[in-house]
Amino acid sequence: MAERYDDGMKVRRSVLGDAHVDRAEAAKTAFDVPFQDLITEGAWGSVWSRDTISKRERSMLTIALLAALGHWDEVAMHVRASANTGASPDDIREAMLHVAIYAGVPAANHALKIIKETYAEMGVDT
Repeated sequence: MAERYDDGMKVRRSVLGDAHVDRAEAAKTAFDVPFQDLITEGAWGSVWSRDTISKRERSMLTIALLAALGHWDEVAMHVRASANTGASPDDIREAMLHVAIYAGVPAANHALKIIKETYAEMGVDT
């Protein structure tokens, strides 16, 4: 598991950025260490570190799934991370069209609101 954790931490930092990961690491307590280890090993070390699809594609999939499930804070976080994954605003817009059709217009509509706000905070024109 140590190798999966190390691989996961490298990918996590490359996608989310050192500042985000450093804040998350600094905020860890004994209570949530197992959770932080789980997401580092599982999400980042087992899934995001695979080389079968690109980080751009993973970013689009992740944002679409988070939008479909209504996880708005995570949508914003992954939109910010798209600056590191290569997923463009056009890519994310296309993903939201899929969300609208396959998960519902209300989910896509609210996600688009969050995405536009996040891009505005980033200084990205949409």
